[in-house]
Amino acid sequence: MENNWDKILEAMLFSADEPLTLEKISGVLSLVSPDQIQAIIDQLNQKYNDNGHSFRIREVGGGFQVYTLPEYATWIENLWKKTRWQRLSRAALETLAIVAYRQPMVKAEIDKIRGVLSDGTLRTLLERNLIEIKGREKSPGRPLLYQTTEKFLSFFGINDLKELPQLKELKTVLEAENLSGKDELDLEKVLPSPLVLDNLETPQRVFDQPQGES
Repeated sequence: MENNWDKILEAMLFSADEPLTLEKISGVLSLVSPDQIQAIIDQLNQKYNDNGHSFRIREVGGGFQVYTLPEYATWIENLWKKTRWQRLSRAALETLAIVAYRQPMVKAEIDKIRGVLSDGTLRTLLERNLIEIKGREKSPGRPLLYQTTEKFLSFFGINDLKELPQLKELKTVLEAENLSGKDELDLEKVLPSPLVLDNLETPQRVFDQPQGES
């Protein structure tokens, strides 16, 4: 069976519904080191490329996951279009974009940017595990601070926040979901320029870690 590590790893990745970290994989394949696992993944991707397969293994959200190549996106989208984005509303996507580019953020800041209360959309994003509570800001009222999760990275097919799409691409995504309109928030006015994404660091805030808040 030791000679079938590539097939075992392949089966694990195809059966997983979330990215698998090297640590998790090596915990199952106890006789295989993380470096060997990475080498197996590279070999599998080379095989997929050589044989013209429509998928690859990609590092995303801190782990590895099988994904289809972009040229097949139209057919995949038609297959799943009724459930794409798990039907996140325009308001939820708008709120998620604001948190993603300016995190960590308190609700009052999000409300101010959107011009409406965001209680419902924040609750939805928390329930979908796309955002989480980072802690409480040490300011009057000690408001909760929100940030994106690893599931958010996986959801958008990126491995870290520096890979966030540029604003033009983000607006294209919203338009593809028929979420653009005359009342749509002008994201370019409230989100940072893509030119500063390389320096996208957590703002200097004083906060307490959460202790079971929800």
